[in-house]
Amino acid sequence: MAPALLARRKLLLAPLAALAAPTPAPAAEENLVEYQVKAAFVCKFGNYVEWPAQVMGGAGDPFRIGLLGSEAVLEEFRRTAAASSVGGRPIEVHPLHRPELPDGLHAVFVTRAMSAHAAAIVAAARGRPVLTITELDATPSTGMVNFIVVNDKVRFDILLPAASQSGLKISARLLGVARRVEGR
Repeated sequence: MAPALLARRKLLLAPLAALAAPTPAPAAEENLVEYQVKAAFVCKFGNYVEWPAQVMGGAGDPFRIGLLGSEAVLEEFRRTAAASSVGGRPIEVHPLHRPELPDGLHAVFVTRAMSAHAAAIVAAARGRPVLTITELDATPSTGMVNFIVVNDKVRFDILLPAASQSGLKISARLLGVARRVEGR
């Protein structure tokens, strides 16, 4: 085939080839089905954890979750929160833009894409009544609750000493469905 004809054919077929080419897999954080499940868990966790009374505020005050993750994950959490409540309180999900812990949060979730900042968040929460949740293997420097995927199912491990040190009491019902509980 003549070089000019071959070049013209490649130019015409390039857009079709791009459509047929496999698209790159979304980033690990962008598995939104997994994050829908995790959002449901996080919104339910608040019903199985007891905070000191002064932390919860008035009866109509919202339950506040801080999230360090992508905008897509934030929106999944907000959708789930809009249809959920903690002890009759509405749930608000606030983005965290850096590994700092603002006042007024009841829980914080750090996605695996932001795992480099998890230790800073956990350290900032240490001793404060804030439920810390990560996607890391449970160690003393990770969250009180740590998600893990086992056989395509979202499970979680709980570190009781960290929760106790922060003045939080985790219900036996929640402990009963955890994959692993440390510090019983």
